Amino acid sequence: MENQGIRDARQLGVPKMLVLGLQHMFAMFGATVLVPALTGLSVSATLLFAGLGTLLFHFLAKGKVPAFLGSSFAYLAGYAAIAPQGEAALLPYACVGVACSGLLYLVLAALVKSFGTERVMRFFPPVVTGPIIICIGMTLANSAINNCTGNWAVALLAILTVVVFNIWGKGMLKIVPILMGVIVSYVFAALLGHVDFSGVMSAPWIGLPVQYENTVFSLIGNCDKNLLITAIIAIMPIAFATMIEHIGDICAISSTVGENFIEDPGLHRTLMGDGLATSIASLFGAPANTTYGENTGVLALTKVYDPRVIRLAAIFAIIASFCPKFSALVSAMPTGTIGGVSLILYGMISSIGVRNLVENKVDLSKSRNVIVAALIMSLALGITFSSAGAISFSVGSMTLRFSGLAVAAIVGIVVNAILPDGDYSFTHEYKNGKKQH
Repeated sequence: MENQGIRDARQLGVPKMLVLGLQHMFAMFGATVLVPALTGLSVSATLLFAGLGTLLFHFLAKGKVPAFLGSSFAYLAGYAAIAPQGEAALLPYACVGVACSGLLYLVLAALVKSFGTERVMRFFPPVVTGPIIICIGMTLANSAINNCTGNWAVALLAILTVVVFNIWGKGMLKIVPILMGVIVSYVFAALLGHVDFSGVMSAPWIGLPVQYENTVFSLIGNCDKNLLITAIIAIMPIAFATMIEHIGDICAISSTVGENFIEDPGLHRTLMGDGLATSIASLFGAPANTTYGENTGVLALTKVYDPRVIRLAAIFAIIASFCPKFSALVSAMPTGTIGGVSLILYGMISSIGVRNLVENKVDLSKSRNVIVAALIMSLALGITFSSAGAISFSVGSMTLRFSGLAVAAIVGIVVNAILPDGDYSFTHEYKNGKKQH
């Protein structure tokens, strides 16, 4: 039977559909543009490929899944490992690593199609993915504090605003606490004279969102092979966590809409859409993409589930990407604002990992589960905050560097597969495409 939310959307008419599309764009806006602000990537390219990636996802998912693909925060640790200060010369190497991680989605999609979801997902249980997600947030917390020290008053206002809107906000304002935190603290800093708007004033209103020097293609003929391989090895394992995040998001959308998108159009199709969107975006200097929970919240709020509304939001994002003045406005964001918002954001990433363990009832009274979690967290944090920051070794003339997250992910997956008495069942946890509690 046709979904009620889709039927209602078809009766709304063009004006209301446009308003709903704008609402979805604003829902993803604050978080999506914050990623390039934190990493040094292009804001314009980010918006362009968030829109194009969403449209590609809808095409591959047969236009059935009302999901928006925005910037993934899980990869912030990967960018920080390769370009800790957002160095323009190093970011393309990080983008290569992210693009390769997107290909892992395609591998998982093929395995799911060939062997079934349950047989594949048993290698990525919550006892592995939960601690990895926890460590992603914890490895980033140091940079958030460093940004806060630029102006603690602005940072604290950003934190307070996010908390107020997230806890006491009503309607749409409750869905966009990150955006509100950015706006309020940004305006406060500007009134204090702590924002340099010279770059905004000089930026044109219309321009191309992609610059060749920011793309992966700029490395052709001028590439450090050691750094390239290191970036790939360091960043690719993050996909093990984000693929699980993707599955959780698709299940959340299924529960919200009342349709089993795990079965139709199929998990293999949604994974393929997310992975290809990530790889293509990265090649052109934009962040990795991921399905956005903010937009799922808007679906629940409006009860309008027509995927065409999401596609309108994608088109609006593409249009906004051709305004360099807006990109300059985001780039001028004060460090206090970035620090305050990211302090909560990075903590939320770790909290999602904790929730992953709790909701899936991971039994930490079992020695095998404690060992898996302990190894992942000790390796990820220990290596990241060691003096070297990575494990290095030479292969011929090349020196390879494995980040803490890369080592932790690989060890966690292997140890969990070897140890006996694993009790995770994907079918039980995600019966009929809906998360079971």
